[in-house]
Formats: sequence, C-alpha cells, structure tokens
Amino acid sequence: MKAADTSVEPVGRIVAAIEASFDRVVATAVDAIWEQVPAYPACPEERLRADVTMHVGAIFRVLLASLREGRPVQRADFPVTESQAVRRIRQGISLSDFLHASQVGQLTFWRAVLDAAGDDPRTRDAALSLVEQVMQGVDVGTSVGAEMYLYAQQHQLAESDRIRRDLLEDLMARRDVPPGPKHAMLSAAGLEPGVRLVVASGTPALPLADDRTLQDAVTVLRRLASQGFTVVRQDEIVGIAPVPAGGSAGAVKNLQRVIPDLERQGWRFMLGISTVHAGLAEVPEAYAEACAARDGLGGTPGVVALPLLSSLDYLVLRHDETARRLIRPEVYRFVEEDLARGGDLIATFLEYTASNLNAKIAAQRLHMHVNTAYYRLERIAERTGCDLRRFADVVELLIAVRLLDAHGAPGVPRGRSA
Repeated sequence: MKAADTSVEPVGRIVAAIEASFDRVVATAVDAIWEQVPAYPACPEERLRADVTMHVGAIFRVLLASLREGRPVQRADFPVTESQAVRRIRQGISLSDFLHASQVGQLTFWRAVLDAAGDDPRTRDAALSLVEQVMQGVDVGTSVGAEMYLYAQQHQLAESDRIRRDLLEDLMARRDVPPGPKHAMLSAAGLEPGVRLVVASGTPALPLADDRTLQDAVTVLRRLASQGFTVVRQDEIVGIAPVPAGGSAGAVKNLQRVIPDLERQGWRFMLGISTVHAGLAEVPEAYAEACAARDGLGGTPGVVALPLLSSLDYLVLRHDETARRLIRPEVYRFVEEDLARGGDLIATFLEYTASNLNAKIAAQRLHMHVNTAYYRLERIAERTGCDLRRFADVVELLIAVRLLDAHGAPGVPRGRSA
C-alpha cells in the first residue's frame, strides 16, 4: 500500500482516498445492493441500476462533504432523495427494500472509510473517531428516505384515485379513453375493449364510525380483489370487474367473497351487482342496474346479484308503494303477522314454491314431517284465501312475501348477507 501523506491531516487523507476511487466505491455499493436485496435484480425496469448508481453517488458525496467540513449531515443535504423515492415506487420497489438498499449502500461507504485509513495508526484512529459522525449521517439519510418514500407513495395514491374517479366518469358518460394513464389502468384491471363485465355499487348500511371513511373500505377491497377497479363516488363505492371464463357466477362469487372480510372489520354494506354487459360502452346501464339491486335491500346489509335472479325476482325488487297497496288486505295481514312471529309459515311456503309445489319434497328439505308441511300450507290457505294448488294464487302470495319481507330480498337469507 502507498505510504500515507503525513502532510495532510488524517481525516483529509481518508476523504482524499475515497474521492480518488469514488466511482469504484459507488459501483461496489450498487453491486452489494443487487446481491443483498432481491427486489432490485428482479425489477424489469431498465433504468433502475442507473438510477440507483446516481442516488448512491449523491448520498456518498453528502457523507464525504460532512467528513471534509467536520459538520453533521443536515436533512437539506438530501434533495435528490425525494425524486428517487418517486422513481422506486414507480419501479415497484417496496419501502422495506428501499430502506434495505440504503443501509447496504451506507455500510459500503463505512467500509470504504476503513479501507482508506489503511495501516497508518493515526489515520486508523481518525477513521474510528468518525463512527458517530458517519452513523449520524446514515440515520438522517435513512429517515429522510423513509419520509420521502411515504410522502411520494401518498401523493401517488391520491393521484391514482383521481385518475380512477375521472376514468369512471368518462365511462359513465361514454367518453373515449385515450392512450395514457387511464387506458393503462383499464388494461391493468383486465378491462380491455369488448370485455364482458359487471358493475357493483355499495353503500354503508349503517353510519360510518368517526375514524373510518369509504376510502378505507376501498383500500381493503383493492387488496382482496385480483382484477377490476374500485373507486369512491360521492357516498358510494363503485366497482367494475371483468367476467372470468367461468361466467357470471364466477364474477359474482369474486365480489361476494370480499363481504365477509369487510364484515369482520366492522363494515356493513348494501351491495348491488349488475347483470353481465358486453363492453365498456354499457357501463352506464350496468351501473343503473347495480343501484337498483342495491336499493332493493331497503337499508338491510347484504348482497343482491342480478345474474342470480329470475325475472320475477327482479320485478319484485323494484317494488313501490303502489305495488304494496295492490296486495289484498288479508294477504297483507297474514305476511306481516307471520313475519312478526318468526316467519315459519312463510318459510314453509317459500320452500313449497321452490319444490315445484310438492309438499313432500318441501318437508324433506325443511327436515319436518310431511303432515306438518300440509298443516302449515292449510293454515296459509285459510288465512289468505289463496288456493295453493292454483298458480295465480301462488304467484300473488309469492309477490306479497317478496314485497313485504324487509329481509327477504332475493338471494339474501334472513338476518345475514349473502
């Protein structure tokens, strides 16, 4: 090793030695990051290595200036970190990997300080005396990096939400989506032109707690949903999802499965899901269907999925006060009184209709004796004046039950969401 220049004070010799091999020190740090932080070599972004090299060089210059001038590192010494944090987010590097890379790079710098000290006792002692100063610089740099990353991430999320809202309004207005961020968002969501899709609309069934917002629920939904996109639109959450190869049942299942996760976290939603539509141009119609399905829940938490309903179910779902007034008084009275008593007769009647008016099959499904089923059906006929062997009377009573049972929205079992 070359003999130390005793005309220069020890710290100055260390700084001069690092500056003389600066590019090599930076390259060593970048190599170490690629070896120790798997996310970096796994990233497909071609510019990543050049960006990291530039960032490492900027940080090392800050640390060298601190040693040369004998002063602590200041937060203002890291102006390039904010732009680099934004780049890492866009390049898919997580915060933990970003900070890990920073620590690897700064450890490489400390090793360079020790190497620059060589075997000269005075220079070696000077290097050891710099531990606190270097570590202070590392702490400041790491703190600034974390804050800038989180700030950039928050800004990016806010911008992404704005793009989602604008994109939804474009689709609602049937405006063409030009190439750019909105088009890229559609592609990432699996919503290519001509795709078969469903639209969902959800609103809280209960007032939100003071510490919660609809955006919090959207964050959960985005974590759980593999495709589609979800956005807050005024007082509701709107989602658009592509229909998988399995058809509408698969799309509905994908949307329904997130409800239990939301409920476990205290969210209670009314969710309506549209029928399947062909192409983004039909989003307005699909959205109107989803809202109608959601409103059919009448304020009760649950899910109404139109692809799973019959035409009759849908017509009843869109009930109004006129339809209620057309129900015969004795039928109206029977439904209200039986619901107040627990709905056993209505449950038997619904199973009877689901069994193609076969009382024996209905009894088997309800796990009761067939005579009990016959007895209950006779009581219903006596109280309503309906002949339950006559199709028109059965339909009249079925419609009345659908209209008057607040928890009886099609596809939503009483007392819980589907």
